[in-house]
Amino acid sequence: MQTAQTISELYRNAWSSFATGVTVITTVEPDGLVHGMTASSVTSVSLDPPLVLAVIGESRQSHGLIESTGRFGMSILDAAQTDIAKHFATPPESRGDLDSSKIAQLAGTPIIANSIAAMDCKVSAAYKAGDHTVFVGEVEAIEVGTGDPLVWFQRQFGGFADQGSGSEFK
Repeated sequence: MQTAQTISELYRNAWSSFATGVTVITTVEPDGLVHGMTASSVTSVSLDPPLVLAVIGESRQSHGLIESTGRFGMSILDAAQTDIAKHFATPPESRGDLDSSKIAQLAGTPIIANSIAAMDCKVSAAYKAGDHTVFVGEVEAIEVGTGDPLVWFQRQFGGFADQGSGSEFK
């Protein structure tokens, strides 16, 4: 029989093999400063109405801020935005300052400037799931840009390189 620690380690290892896009979930702190976290546990839920979900650990500062504001931004990062993903993946108390030019606004919600796509979301539901909450957000505004996606795979950021007949992860 596998121990809980073994299951936890295997679970993390299994999910590291699932390639996913990288997003930054943003919200506003009580003093008006932008707060964000790098997230890959996001997905589209519905087209009508347009709904997305973001799964956020209850111990994360973002969790309490989204609960209190009832809003969040979701920015899908471009492959050239690894520095932004790393910034928001670092615990807030250990981060340096982020150049303000990296942040934009969409309908009053902070988003990442020059991302492939960004959405302004109003929380329409929240479900406790283990040590996380699944926040369902109704998309109230959206911007769609262009670019190549930043990807998270085997605990590394990367992208795709065109290799003739197909693409390859790099």
